[in-house]
Amino acid sequence: QVQLVESGGGLVQAGGSLRLSCAASGRTFSSYAMGWFRQAPGKEREFVAAISWRDGSKTYYADSVKGRFTISRDNAKKTVYLQMNNLKPEDTAAYYCAGRPYTATTEGNLYDYWGQGTQVTVSS
Repeated sequence: QVQLVESGGGLVQAGGSLRLSCAASGRTFSSYAMGWFRQAPGKEREFVAAISWRDGSKTYYADSVKGRFTISRDNAKKTVYLQMNNLKPEDTAAYYCAGRPYTATTEGNLYDYWGQGTQVTVSS
């Protein structure tokens, strides 16, 4: 069983930056691929970024965040990060981290574990 807890959300002006963190419990964090998803009010959940298990050598991004967001992981701290730069009002959403064994995917339905979410609000 893996528990995920996000933090780092908040209110920021357009063009600003935030770094989200997702702390995991359990002894096998390095065996999990991790992803970030977001959901704005009235919209469906959408994929943001994912990182491969173990060394995190492979990363994946939604086109809407490519070049602005960076996903990374620190297995010693059992934490995955989402650095968000040049934020835009359309990035406003609740952000969720998710984990699944081994293979990263952009499909949210394939993740086994989810955090409770952290709100990001970008003002114009």
